[in-house]
Amino acid sequence: MIIKEINDKQEKKEISTSILESLPNWFGIQESTQEYISESSNLPFFAAIDESKPLGFISIKENNRYTAEIYVMGVLPDCHNQGIGTSLLNRVLQWAKEKGYEFLQVKTLDDSHPDFHYGKTRKFYTSVGFKPLECLPELWGRENPCLIMIQHIV
Repeated sequence: MIIKEINDKQEKKEISTSILESLPNWFGIQESTQEYISESSNLPFFAAIDESKPLGFISIKENNRYTAEIYVMGVLPDCHNQGIGTSLLNRVLQWAKEKGYEFLQVKTLDDSHPDFHYGKTRKFYTSVGFKPLECLPELWGRENPCLIMIQHIV
């Protein structure tokens, strides 16, 4: 497996579509998923590729001169817990450091929401060095409280 930066907009759309459609427990709202796919095609984008098959991807939003954000990330369900997400994240941390960013952030569902799958997501982000910063209960609507997690880039 290699982690490759993808620059072609159509290739980004194809990879993000194939991965996100395989993750309905996280990306089950069609309108939101389409927005992730569309927006990701315009952002820095890295994919985990095994031979020619995409196993996962990560897309990065550049918020300001200090902070980049994981806009969306996904790994095929059969490939969870195999180090692919960690490899993608490590590549992004390297990229962010080269660009001079000081922080990487991610938004996810807060633990005040009982969703099992997002519990796994928070556990992953914590395991790779993210810390909870703030819950914004109204950002995505009261039924989906948003947790911002951050990591200092060293």
